[in-house]
Parts: sequence; C-alpha cells; structure tokens
Amino acid sequence: MSESSKSDDPVLEAQLSRTESMRAVAHSFSPIHEFVFVAVVCMAQFMTQAALSVCLSPLDIIGKSFDITNPGILSWLIAGYSLTVGTFILFFGRCGDLFGYRLMLLIGFSWFSLWSLVAGVSVYSNYILFIFARTLQGLGPAMLFPNALAILGATYPPGNKKRLVFSLFGGMAPGGAVVGSVFAALLAELAWWPWAFWCMAIYCLLLAGVVYLVVPPTPSHTADMGLPEILSELDLVGAALGVTGLILVNIAWNQGPVVGWQKAYVYILLIVGFLFLAAFIYYEISVSPHPLIPFETLNTDVCFILGCVACGWSSFGIWVFYTWRFLEDIRGSTPLLAAAQFVPPAPSGLMASFATAYLMGKLKPGWIMLIALSAFTIGSIFMAISPVSQTYWGLTFVSVLVMPWGMDMSFPAATVILSDAVGRRNQGVAASLVTTVVNYSISIGLGIAGTVEVHRNHGGLTFDDRLKGYHAAQYTGIGIGGLGIVLSLLAISHSQIGIIGDGKLAFV
Repeated sequence: MSESSKSDDPVLEAQLSRTESMRAVAHSFSPIHEFVFVAVVCMAQFMTQAALSVCLSPLDIIGKSFDITNPGILSWLIAGYSLTVGTFILFFGRCGDLFGYRLMLLIGFSWFSLWSLVAGVSVYSNYILFIFARTLQGLGPAMLFPNALAILGATYPPGNKKRLVFSLFGGMAPGGAVVGSVFAALLAELAWWPWAFWCMAIYCLLLAGVVYLVVPPTPSHTADMGLPEILSELDLVGAALGVTGLILVNIAWNQGPVVGWQKAYVYILLIVGFLFLAAFIYYEISVSPHPLIPFETLNTDVCFILGCVACGWSSFGIWVFYTWRFLEDIRGSTPLLAAAQFVPPAPSGLMASFATAYLMGKLKPGWIMLIALSAFTIGSIFMAISPVSQTYWGLTFVSVLVMPWGMDMSFPAATVILSDAVGRRNQGVAASLVTTVVNYSISIGLGIAGTVEVHRNHGGLTFDDRLKGYHAAQYTGIGIGGLGIVLSLLAISHSQIGIIGDGKLAFV
C-alpha cells in the first residue's frame, strides 16, 4: 500500500500501525507469557460454546423449575442466547477497531459474568427473567469473539504459528461445549442448576483479570476524533436498522412454534423485520459513509459461501438441540450420562481443527466447505435414523464423532474465503460476518425445526408423539444441510474458487 493511499484512509493507517505495534510486543513475550496470552484469548471461543451448552444437559431440570411444558419455550432458552451473539458481533467488532480490542475483551468477560449471575438468580423469579438474562448474556460473546480473533490476527504474521493458533482457537469450540454440558449436568444433579451459571460468572470475572494482566494494551483510534466522527465510524444508524431487523425476524421464527403461526403479530413481526433489513441494506450501500458491511466486496459468490455456512450451522443447531432431547427424553438418559455421551466431540473437534490447518494448504476452501457440509448432513442422518433401543455405541456415537468435523472445517474455510474477498481495511469483517451467520443461523434453524416439531407431535402428550416430533425436526436439519451440499456441488462443478485481480472472489 502506498503512502498516499494510507493517508486517504486514516483508520486503515491506524489499524496497520496497531498491528505493527502488537507484533513487536509479541516478540518480547516469554514462552509462559505467550502460552497464557493465547490460552486466555482462546477462552473467548471456549466460553461462547460453553454458555450455549450449559442449558442443554439440564434443560428438563431448568424447564421443570420454571414449570415450562411447551417445547417451543424450551428452545428459547437456547435460541435467545444465539440470537444476540449472532446479531451484535459485527457492531462490537467495529467497536473493537475503534476503542481497542483489549478493552472490548475486558468489557465482554465482565458483561458475560454479570448476566450469568442474573441467569442463576432468575430461579427465584420466572422463566421470562431467565430468557431475558440468557439473551443479554449473549452480548458478552458478541464482544469477545470478533475482538479475540482480531487480537490473534494482529499479533501473529502469516505463517505456521498463525495457522496453529487459529486452529487452537477453532478447536476450543467442541471442548467448550463438552465442558459446559458436563459441569452443568454435574451441578444440576449433585447440587442445584443455578450453580452452573454462578460458576460461569466467577470464571468469566477471573478471565477478565487475566486479560488485564497478560494481553498488551491496544490503543484507541478515537483520541483525535470528535463525537460526530466517532458516531459516523460506528455507523449507529446502520447498526440500529440491522439489529432491529435481525431481532424481529428471529423472534417471529422462534415465537411461531410457541403461540402458533396463526397469530397475526407473528406475521407482523416477520414483515416489519424484513422491512428493517431492506432499509439496512439500502442505508449501507447508498447512505452510510462507513458501512458495517462492505457490500461492494460481497459479490454473489461470497453470498453463496455465506449461504452454505448458514445451511450447515442451522443443521448443527437443530442436531445438537434435538440430540439432547432424544437422549434425555426418549432414551431416558440422565443429564450426566447424556453429557458423558457428548465427550467424544472434544478430541474429534481438535483433530478436525488441525486437519483443516493442514488441508487449507492443499485444497481450495470450497472443497473443505463441501466436506464440512457433508459432515453436518451425515451427522444429522445418523441421529434421525438411530433406533430408540440401539446402544449408544451404534449410530449415536458415530454421529457425535462426525458432527465436529463440520463445525471445525466450515468456519476457517469460510473465514479464509471472505478474508481474501474483502480489502485490507475490512479484514476484521470476514471473521465477524462468518460468526454472525453461524450464530444467527443456529437460532433461526431452531425456530424452523420447532415449527416442524409442533406440527408433527400433536401436542407431544405421548411418547410416540414426542418421538415423531424429534424425528421430524432432525429430518428438517438433514434437508437444510443437504441444501448446503447441493449449493457447494453446483459451485465446484462450474469451476474452482479463485481470486481475481481486484481482490474479489469469483468462479473462473
């Protein structure tokens, strides 16, 4: 980049200066300091998934404590968290670019701690407070995830160490999910389920302290900016339009199974949400001086890749929720036993992460996306056809081994594709946008599957009806994952994925 181009974009110049300073500081790390630094930053991924799964294993216990009998309301205990994680990641990624990544990590872990505490305290109130706390809890990971990735990207230059660090970051996902579900099950059975959230609150507060001690300060870009310029850089109008639209659409999809799609307000929320999203796209393309999403770089091929990610992770969200329901409600496993049956994804996910780091140098990302989507779909198929009386070591065991390969191959592949497609100024957008699609798709997928379930289970009053509803939901996940495979095959059949001269993604 020339000096003139740098002067034309002071924010990019500041970002490059920040990267150079962070890499210089990283060279002074002792081995122990570097180990703790990488470990605490990777906790952003670990805790994001742990908080998602902390409700899965004791879901029935939590539901009974709040007298929840509607399966649609139970799914909100998961969907509400994913809603805010997926909705706010882009905005908080922009906040990190402006105010400093370290500051956002400190605020993120502290916020995470506060609302984990409230989620536990809600046992003395009602499920509305619990869902509210879970929804606000998701803002913590939304702050943590993009800024943790930005710190690692700014600290390590391209090379083997960077690939290794990013593989470790990705590999934390299944490990966090397993640890969250196991400890939640232990505490629910041996003590009291709110302790899972109170322990999470204590741990997040400790992590905030470690971040303060070991993560180098990242300077703010706002020192020489006035308030109007800061507000313009934050793109508050665009953020408000986008967040409002995403929330309304998500609420409509997840509320439909609870109250029934015949309710007029569900359709009104859905329509108004889409209108807000249309306004967001128009504002970002035609009005905003500093758009949250650089739509000019997101051509149809990039949107296609995001569509594949959305299909895969929607399928995963359905699979993980209804696999837990199948194990506990149909097979009668205790929360602790079901959590133990979910331990294999941890080592399997680590293997997938390191395999992906190797394959990224051998295969085009599009082929890795195809493998990932195949894993999502195959894992769902195994659970959908798993007989009730079959031993865990049959199809269920294979399913929980296969599914992490979809998780830990799709995310880095999609991130690399988008990173190559956007300009240097928007490198942070790549991971943030993929993560937004991942988490939002989980929530939307649960809403779709919940709709299918309540239309097939006849109220879920009998064992056979509940089983029929769970199977219908899993088949929905298969269909969504299969759609992703078809999209990938259509793309690869035309040509290989490549990058053309202007830095945009194209099929050539």
